[in-house]
Amino acid sequence: MTTSDAVVFVVDDDTAMRRSLENLLRSVGLRVAAFASTQDFLSSKRPASPACLVLDVRLPGASGLELQKGMAGTEHEIPIIFITGHGDIPMSVQAMKAGAVGFLTKPFRDQDLLDAIHQALERDRQTRREQAERDDLNRRFESLTPREREVMGLVVAGLLNKQIAGEVGASETTVKIHRHQVMEKMAADSLPDLVRMADRLGIAARKS
Repeated sequence: MTTSDAVVFVVDDDTAMRRSLENLLRSVGLRVAAFASTQDFLSSKRPASPACLVLDVRLPGASGLELQKGMAGTEHEIPIIFITGHGDIPMSVQAMKAGAVGFLTKPFRDQDLLDAIHQALERDRQTRREQAERDDLNRRFESLTPREREVMGLVVAGLLNKQIAGEVGASETTVKIHRHQVMEKMAADSLPDLVRMADRLGIAARKS
């Protein structure tokens, strides 16, 4: 598993465990950034690359579960793999329900951790791809003029050019021009393609 573009963050207050994890992950070509506390991790700079977090549950200060809760829904949220020497079923259920990729009890097999990391990094790559696609789609939509946005809403509602012209108070020729501009700026290959984009943008198609 060589993923040189990825970073694995490790937060564990056990120095020996932390160094062991660093050596293991570097041996398979992963970049590692290790910390002894959640505070040190939160103070660190995050690279703009796929990442995951190998996180001890019990830590001085804020616990791993508290860190997971604090990161949820923020721009800093990344997939988490919990490791612990004192885990219990309710704790593991709480972590997994909150979106953790894995919950491993020490001592665990190296391969089990590597498999979980591979899954976590792939999840983060997918999340980043989807976010990049959403950002690009939003940029294209923002490039439309207010009238083009209005026309787009009516087009995806299934109205014909003549009907749209009546709705917006313009000539059919003008509507055709707007429609062409919408398709071009949105980089839509077809009407179904434009409808899918409108759905992803949360544009409610309205009919007259």
